Amino acid sequence: MKTLIVYASKHGCAKKAAEKLGEAFGDRTEVNDIRNTAKINIADFDRIIIGGSIHAGRIQKVVKNFIQKNLARLLEKQLGLYICCMEEGESADKEFTNAFPKQLIEHADARGFFGGEFNFEKMNFIERFIVKKIAKVTESVSNVKEDNIIDFIGLMSFFSCYFVNISLIIFCFNTELNPLCTLSKSLIFE
Repeated sequence: MKTLIVYASKHGCAKKAAEKLGEAFGDRTEVNDIRNTAKINIADFDRIIIGGSIHAGRIQKVVKNFIQKNLARLLEKQLGLYICCMEEGESADKEFTNAFPKQLIEHADARGFFGGEFNFEKMNFIERFIVKKIAKVTESVSNVKEDNIIDFIGLMSFFSCYFVNISLIIFCFNTELNPLCTLSKSLIFE
């Protein structure tokens, strides 16, 4: 299954998550910063994963633009969505809901909350000042949820197998002369 992972990352957390996902899904996977997707034809991919980081309660505008531009095609694909943010629980749910259109969330096979980071080395003065005042954090902090990334990979892999099996069943019902199909039907229905 050919996979496209697109992300937007301001300080690197969503990029790290995308790279981990890319490693897990193997050689037939492309990982791209969403800003560099102009030449990518999403029709060439079976599975698409979209992720981004949340800043001031919002996902990057380039993510929203990418989704808006490609919504019809995305709804035809196996889909995963993730965010990186420091919020948890209901606050993270609200940020996720605000990040993606409702119909895309409902279509997604996997939804990921991968935690987040405050990386002071990559922040400008104003960003550091705001984080110190609002989040009461005075140094870099990483709260990346590795288990959530692993669970996300598992869900996407499970649904890949599910769709392949359903496709095989549909194919078999349409090609009665194929001996492999006869064997598959007997294994499935007996």
